Parts: sequence; C-alpha cells; structure tokens
Amino acid sequence: MKGYQVWKGKATEAEGELPEPLSELIEAVDESMEELAQEAGLEIMRMVMASELALRTGLRRFSHSKAREGHRWGSQSGYAIFGGRKVSLNHPRLRGRRGKELALDSYRSFQGDGKMQRSVSKRLLLGLSSRNYEGALWDLCHGYGVKRSSVSRHFVKATNKALKELSERDLSKLSLVALVIDGKEIKGHLLVVALGVDTEGKKQILGLWQGATENATVCRYLLEDLIQRGLDPMKRYLVVTDGSKALKRALQKVFGERLLHQRCQIHKRRNVRDHLPKERQASFDRRIQAAYGMTDCKDAKEALLSIARDLDEINPSASRSLLEGLDETLTLHRLGIPHLLRLSLSSTNLIESCFSITGHLTRNVKRWRNGSMVERWAATSLLEAEKRFRKVRGYRALPALVQALDGSFAEQEKAA
Repeated sequence: MKGYQVWKGKATEAEGELPEPLSELIEAVDESMEELAQEAGLEIMRMVMASELALRTGLRRFSHSKAREGHRWGSQSGYAIFGGRKVSLNHPRLRGRRGKELALDSYRSFQGDGKMQRSVSKRLLLGLSSRNYEGALWDLCHGYGVKRSSVSRHFVKATNKALKELSERDLSKLSLVALVIDGKEIKGHLLVVALGVDTEGKKQILGLWQGATENATVCRYLLEDLIQRGLDPMKRYLVVTDGSKALKRALQKVFGERLLHQRCQIHKRRNVRDHLPKERQASFDRRIQAAYGMTDCKDAKEALLSIARDLDEINPSASRSLLEGLDETLTLHRLGIPHLLRLSLSSTNLIESCFSITGHLTRNVKRWRNGSMVERWAATSLLEAEKRFRKVRGYRALPALVQALDGSFAEQEKAA
C-alpha cells in the first residue's frame, strides 16, 4: 500500500474561508448555472409551442390537409409565468383559415394564473412581505410585472380558494371520534374553529365561523354548518372545549343527551392559578396536575376535592373555580382511556398548536382591512398548518375510546 505525504504547512486562508480566486470561480459558475437554467427553461417552452404550431399547421408527417387549422403568422412578444413571476417570451402566432388569429394552448398554459397564485401564496405564508416580494423572488430570469398590487391580487385569489375549499369540505366520509372546538381572536375578529380526530388518529380542520364574541349563536352556526356538510349529529363524539359556557350551550342544543364533554384541564389549572398569589401558584398547580395524572377516576376526584378544601382556606374563589365543572374535566378518566391518549385529548392543545402556526404565518400583516380578509388568511393558514399535522399521541388506543363511547351511549339509552 502506497504511503501518502501529509502537507504540514500553515494555512494561507482563514479557517472556513475559500481562497479568493476559488471563491470568484464558484460565483462565476453559479451565475453560469443560473443563466443555463434560464435558457433551458425558455427553450423548452419555445420547443413545446413550435411542436403545437407544427401539428396545427399540418407540418407533421401524420397530419393531413383536413386537420390543418391555419398557417404561421409570424411571432409576437409576450410573457410566461416562470418561478412565480412574469418572464418575457416571444411566441409564434397562428392564423386560421378565415383570417382570425388562433391562440396556442401551450402558450396559454404557460401564462396560467394558478402558478403565480400558488407561488405568491407560498412565499407570503413563509413570511415574505408583499412590500419586499419583487426583490426577493427566485431570480433565475429577469422578470417584470410583480408589483405589490399584483402580489395582493394574486394572494386574494389564492386565499379565496383556500376559504372555499375549507368551507365546502365533505365531512360525511370522515370516521371522526373526537371534536376539538375553540375560539381565536385576530385583531378584534373572533373565529371559532373546529378540528376533528378520526379513528386512525389523523387530525383535520373541519371548519370555522366568525363572530363578534364566542357566543352560543356563533357556535351553533358552526356546528350546523358541520352537520350540513356531513357530520352525523346522531353519533356520539368526545367533544373537547376550553370550558366556554356559550359553546357548551350550543353543543347541548345540537347533540342533546349524546354530548360527551371533556373540559380542558390546562384551562382549569390556569383559572385556579390566576386566583392565587404568586408564591402559592406553583405548588397548587403541581398538586392539580398530579391529580389529573392519576389513572383511576375516583382517586383523581378525591385528590382534587382535597385540593379544593385547602384552597378554600386561602381563597374561596379559587376553590369554587376548581369545583366548577370538575366532573367534565374527568370525562376521559371516567371512560378508562389509557394515559397517553388521555393526555392528548384532555386539553385543547391540539387546536392551540394550529392557532400558534396561524399567528406565526400572519405576523407580517400590518393592516387587517375587514372580516373577509381575516377569514381568508385564517383559512389559508389553518390549511397550511394542517399539512404539518401528525397523528395524535396514543392513537393506538383510539379503538378503546370508540368502544367506550359506544358503551356509554348504550348504558345511557338503557337507563332512559
């Protein structure tokens, strides 16, 4: 085996930096690659248009005189959508037998607005401001026509499409087992959003409804809209909320005795903590969390009642806050659901994560013009957040939840 000499000289360049000639060479190669990609893309477009023109003018071997639609008629400057912007592109012209100009299908497809809208929507959702869009576009080609007004116009079309997609989703084919419903305030506009969890643990945004406040009417309209699009009101679901009384009234009106309500344990802990002085908040919060972490429903309830008695000596309001709706915070305990799945469904965190992504995606919006704009942005952001969803933790225990829901419904009907 040959031995190799090791150069022990000192480095002439700072560590991590390329020699200046090599750096310039790489920069020149990058520019050349960009120019090559530009020319290759435009050349492919020209070849496609030439191929269509040859076919329609009868210049192809398999064409015959009856298939000819017209003849060549020179060329004209135009544009195509390339990399999310307009790019100058000369295109051939076709003149029909009766003297009328005929459009080339390939050239029309290269101008499709859908490409521009998808590109604009993607970049704005990634945090690019419409003010900076023109200078930050993918710059393989020297384009034109991408002004702030154009960006806004294309994004309005894209967000309208997203809102329509969300508002018209067919829910009849979803095997839902749980619903999570919560409200989100965006610049003075309240949106109530529903998220569903199916029997495989997959999450999906079901719909949204806008209102001035999270009142029972707004919540009922959202639920009625879900039912109209295929949600079965006769089926028993586990419904998780933050404890809003208005939302609970709407749920009771729609589902009646079939309602199985799980109240968010994190909101309950937060409400109790807000009643206490700072020096006592952490200790009582740990005790409440430990109680909710117990497996047996009876043990958990006894521990919570004991905490309520201790709270009564410090702040009776905190004690009343803990006791209010206490049984609804233990619904999953009562059903005997395994620990990991119980953690996932015992709070509204599933939908809070969507709101967090929505807030991040809309952070660059400086001016909210109206409620329609809020709905469009929210729908687009929620659908973007949905792409990042994973299955709920403990999803393998969902069959046990389905069985428990069916069993509790059967017992309720038997008792009635």
